[in-house]
Amino acid sequence: MGQFIEIAKSKINESEDATEKFRSLIYMHFFQLSQDPNLAIVTQLELRQSNAELRRQINEVLKKYLHLIDEVIHCGMEQGTFRRDLDPVLVRQMIFGTLDECVTNWLLKERKFDLVSSVDPVFKVFMNGLKREEK
Repeated sequence: MGQFIEIAKSKINESEDATEKFRSLIYMHFFQLSQDPNLAIVTQLELRQSNAELRRQINEVLKKYLHLIDEVIHCGMEQGTFRRDLDPVLVRQMIFGTLDECVTNWLLKERKFDLVSSVDPVFKVFMNGLKREEK
């Protein structure tokens, strides 16, 4: 998972534009897990562990990924791409939850569709909800 985060961060940081960073975040999440279905399975299972100690360990790794999502959100707010009145924690939860659910659905459907083809539809839904309101 650490390598997953580092690769995603590297791709996201290739751009200064918040919109491109956000699309890269979604793309890298779906692309990396689609390339390694075993990692996707393990990730989906581990995130739902009931063992408190194991969940604590997973959360330590996951914090780095959530921090990366936070960086993208704050960049969008600073650049004025995203509304400034957003609750960044709530937006992070929504982004991560959506990406997580898409991967879970892909796995449950036995990977019968191209996960990466979901990048643009997911991106568009969020951008229409996150964009700055026009005056």
